[in-house]
Amino acid sequence: MIVEYVDTEYSLWLTWFLTPVIVTFLLPAVIIILIYLSSIIFYLYRLYRLRVVTEVQNDWKHAARLAVCALWDAHGWLWHGYEIRGVENIPAGPFLVIYYHGALPIDMYYFTARMLLFQRRNLHTVADRFLFKIPGWSQLLEGLCVIPGTVATCAGVLRSGNPLAISPGGVYEAQFGDHCYRLHWKNRTGFAKVALEANVPIIPMFTQNVREAFRTVGWLRGICLRIYAATRIPLAPVYGGFPVKLITHLGKPIHPDPSLTPEQLQQKVATAIEDLVEEYQRLPGSILHALIERVYEMPKKRPKKPYTNGTCKKDTAKKQDVSDKYDSDRCANDKVKVS
Repeated sequence: MIVEYVDTEYSLWLTWFLTPVIVTFLLPAVIIILIYLSSIIFYLYRLYRLRVVTEVQNDWKHAARLAVCALWDAHGWLWHGYEIRGVENIPAGPFLVIYYHGALPIDMYYFTARMLLFQRRNLHTVADRFLFKIPGWSQLLEGLCVIPGTVATCAGVLRSGNPLAISPGGVYEAQFGDHCYRLHWKNRTGFAKVALEANVPIIPMFTQNVREAFRTVGWLRGICLRIYAATRIPLAPVYGGFPVKLITHLGKPIHPDPSLTPEQLQQKVATAIEDLVEEYQRLPGSILHALIERVYEMPKKRPKKPYTNGTCKKDTAKKQDVSDKYDSDRCANDKVKVS
């Protein structure tokens, strides 16, 4: 009897203990479900396009795009109380958004949706090529104007009058960034070449608490970094889905000066984003504080040494050797790709 009692109590305790852990890894699945639901919407609109009545005649893609954006905007408003601040910095013509990449670019989904629904601006986005190989995503990416951009194609999008968004850190920054919000750009200057070639203003963008909504498992970072350096396969597990407050901050436009080199323009934009991080983000990031900000906007904790412009020196030092080797190899092979 005693053994059965102990076994029962242990099972209950184990269930109670593991439930929060399991939930934090299951919540990201909600985002995957929403992505596939968005893709299904595009497939259905394409299938029934002759029967769909929309505000734009015979444009089923735009109708599907509006439906998908409404879905994501509702999710952002309900789950994260999503806001955009600095909308007045968006110019009337084409522009290039350069943003910090969270573990999941959930903020870009919400930002793209709100831009279309409320600003009537169809934001194009550059994404890693591996996304186009995921089953069921091709129609969605095409419908939402997501491209595996080169300097030439990105400049062409901007010359056509469309806004464009690029994250220079890309998948690498998503997988191996942390709650200190350090930029992982190294020598990636493709976006600067695009801005100089198209001669459009750059809007620096940072979303407060984006690393508190979703995070990658830190203790596996070293192993995943080595695998990614060798194979380009992103394997760092993502957990979270916490209903933290998300606020996208848009900085002042940076107009490309033809006298600047791509490296100088890159540094100028990086500094602008780091300034947004330092002004609006609590460093290091805290999930608890980000949750509280849903109801109360807490004063920011100003970084002290060793935190500088969103950099945790003691955290990044451990992976610096592998990171530097990977980034030098990546930049050497990246003469055309933007991200």
